[in-house]
Amino acid sequence: MKIKDRLALYFTLISTITLLCVLSVTYFTFKKVMESEFFDRLTDRTMVTAKLYLEADEISDEALNKVRTQYLEKLNGEVIRIYNERNSATFIGDDQQFWSSHTIDRVRELGKVRFKEGERQVVGIFYKDNQGDFVILASAIDQSTTLRIHKLLKVMIGVFIIIFLGLLLSGRWIAKRILAPLDVFIGQVKLIKSNNLHFRVAEGTNKDEITLLAQNFNNLMEHLEHSFILQKTFVANASHELRTPVTRMIIGAEIALSKDRQKQDYEKALHSVLEDAEKLENIITALFNLAQADLEYSSSLAEKIRMDELIWQLQAEWNKRKGPNKLLVEMTNLPMTDDTPLILTANSTLLQIALDNIISNAFKFSDDQQVSCHLDISPAGMTLTISDHGGGIAEDKLKEIFKPFYSSSHKVEHAGNGMGLYMAHKIITLFNGKITVTSSNAIGTTFQIEFHSF
Repeated sequence: MKIKDRLALYFTLISTITLLCVLSVTYFTFKKVMESEFFDRLTDRTMVTAKLYLEADEISDEALNKVRTQYLEKLNGEVIRIYNERNSATFIGDDQQFWSSHTIDRVRELGKVRFKEGERQVVGIFYKDNQGDFVILASAIDQSTTLRIHKLLKVMIGVFIIIFLGLLLSGRWIAKRILAPLDVFIGQVKLIKSNNLHFRVAEGTNKDEITLLAQNFNNLMEHLEHSFILQKTFVANASHELRTPVTRMIIGAEIALSKDRQKQDYEKALHSVLEDAEKLENIITALFNLAQADLEYSSSLAEKIRMDELIWQLQAEWNKRKGPNKLLVEMTNLPMTDDTPLILTANSTLLQIALDNIISNAFKFSDDQQVSCHLDISPAGMTLTISDHGGGIAEDKLKEIFKPFYSSSHKVEHAGNGMGLYMAHKIITLFNGKITVTSSNAIGTTFQIEFHSF
């Protein structure tokens, strides 16, 4: 059963059960009120009978019966009896006993009773008079109330059926309207194929569970798209990048073995093979690091990192490798007491890999000249600037440097596997950062990394 059908059914069941309870309480309350009113009428009838027959001593029985018949409306199936001290019927002119001595004695004992005998309602009172002690019992069938109750029951059944159908239809309409965004979501999900993983479902403007579902689904699709692109990159580029050095190694070895050569020629061929093998190793290492970065990001939780401490750590490591004061660090607008602006939620290992790759490129393309790292804190967030004094990058290549296996330099000493900046861009983007680059032949290259505060 669909969710909207279940919602409509549950809504209808709860509403109809509530309605049934209300109608039942109304029905039985009305019935009890009508019974109570009829008991009151019978009580009045017994009091009137007592006044007519017991107080009016000088009036004859015939005259009393005439007054009673003329001025008292006879109830349906009405029976009235006046019993003397011997529990015998008297005064009325009808000496039929009707009620047993047990009932009469019970009235005498309690003073006043009300009870039902089948459809009949009975009221009995104990009345003291100068002529003696009497018990007056009156009963009748409240036919008008019975008819009203039956009519009320029919009306309630009709109203119940109409309201039940109305609730069922309105509940289905409400459920369909509420879940309409879910139908849209399902329809859009069906459109997603392997060739359009960039497609995102509409998130809507409502702050409800369907919007949260759409947002989380879009986040999932973003990760899936990223993984799929990475897979395609490996298939499309890794094979080519790995094939080139392997091919060169094979050709070099075949040429060296094609005929007898001098020792120097063999050494030259082996050096060429060794260079290609090292390049191949670098490519494989970069691919492994990238896969490891994806695995660590997906399997580990982000933690709170102090950017100033991470940068000081990087400075110590790089100055140990390159020499004192090779990596120059400067920090401005640091908070005096609250260190919250310095905190970044990220994976420290991945972030260090990204910054190491940028710093490594800065040293490599500036021929190991001094590299500066500047951290600035502002209300908008933190900005990290890494600058070198190298030959710069051509403007037409700036847009390509973050692509995998791309190298902006053709110099042998600057040769790389083209994965460092791609990994840096990938990692920084994963942690909601932004990286941009500017370059000039006269000044060098500057990478600017921004992490906005939320």
